[in-house]
Amino acid sequence: MSDQYEKLQLFLKKHGLSATTQRRQVFEALQYKEPQSMHELWLACRQQLDRATLYRTITLFEQLGIVQRLQIGWKYKLELSNAFQPHHHHFSCRQCAAIIPLPEDNQLEDRLNQLAEAASFQPEDHQIEIRGLCQKCQAKKLQVITR
Repeated sequence: MSDQYEKLQLFLKKHGLSATTQRRQVFEALQYKEPQSMHELWLACRQQLDRATLYRTITLFEQLGIVQRLQIGWKYKLELSNAFQPHHHHFSCRQCAAIIPLPEDNQLEDRLNQLAEAASFQPEDHQIEIRGLCQKCQAKKLQVITR
């Protein structure tokens, strides 16, 4: 049994819940992966779960803070929260919706904490998403312009 799964079991137990097979399957579908849309997650889980179970599990995981939503325009993608993976931020491509994780940057985190302190604000959580064009979409745009 992996350390992450044990962490999930303890997390659920703390909230009076058990780590069912379905919850473990959803957790494993999200673990060590880039953020996924509900459709992508459904494709990964459809052999083991029905759609209603997947949606109920994701709703529960969001309420407990096991997963978090990343808003990308009017859509969203899901990933495990900082409780289950290292803290990071994202670049998101506005053309193809690719998500590129940005590793944690201590200088950025320190500056955010300084700004919060200056505003007498006590932050609990944050996400930073930088929108633009990924390398592939930049190349496609350049091809269109040079034609």
